[in-house]
Amino acid sequence: MHPILLQFGSVTIRSYGLMAAVGFLLGCLMIGVNRKYAKMSSDQASTSLFVAMIAGIVGARIFYVVQFFDKYRDHLWRIVRIDQGGLVFYGGFILAILALIVYCRMQKLDLVRVLDVYTPAIAIAHACGRIGCFLNGCCYGRPTALGIGVHYPPGSEAALRYPEQALHPVQLYEAAEMLVVWGVFFQLVRHTKRGVAMSCYLALYGVLRFVNELFRGDNPKAFDLFTPAQLIGLVIIPLGIGLAIYFARKHDEPQDADLSN
Repeated sequence: MHPILLQFGSVTIRSYGLMAAVGFLLGCLMIGVNRKYAKMSSDQASTSLFVAMIAGIVGARIFYVVQFFDKYRDHLWRIVRIDQGGLVFYGGFILAILALIVYCRMQKLDLVRVLDVYTPAIAIAHACGRIGCFLNGCCYGRPTALGIGVHYPPGSEAALRYPEQALHPVQLYEAAEMLVVWGVFFQLVRHTKRGVAMSCYLALYGVLRFVNELFRGDNPKAFDLFTPAQLIGLVIIPLGIGLAIYFARKHDEPQDADLSN
């Protein structure tokens, strides 16, 4: 756990903020490389990314603060300190999608193909974000007897909740999964029909997140059964499967056949 990586006088570089920035830059690179598959100009690609990023950060923070409001009840000013961690992926994902819908309508872009292009970018950015979570000490796991368990320093939130216990490095599990997803979907978006990459990502991430939540030690459960992320997963898994079947059966040509831009 290294929430602060470097400090120069009054200037502090926090691990979570740095990894979020790295994830954003890698996401920019992915979208720049694949933008032609959605017929986006370089300006449209960069603007859409900026719109999605702002909406994603706001949505992710809102979901986190609502879910863990007790942390902020007496310190409302801390709500804006996103550099210290505290983002919920699904919240950012939902608000970013809504922002992209508006932007694509304004620019007359094909929303589905834009979302296809965004899938590998989201995966690589997410992987970096989870590494940041691990370094920051948030989104920690449940106790484990396996040799890969990690101990958090005394006084940290994880150590206070699970004193002297080794915890699953669930943040690194998800980071590794997202790196694999990035590699697969970087190719998938180039060689499949319109909408297939986006749909498969929805279903696959829903499954992965549902399983990962079984190893999380920080999330509350709704009705003592599922975490909020698992409940969302139960919605997007069948949605993603249904959309994948729908787009796979359509007679659109594969993405790599449509490179007029």
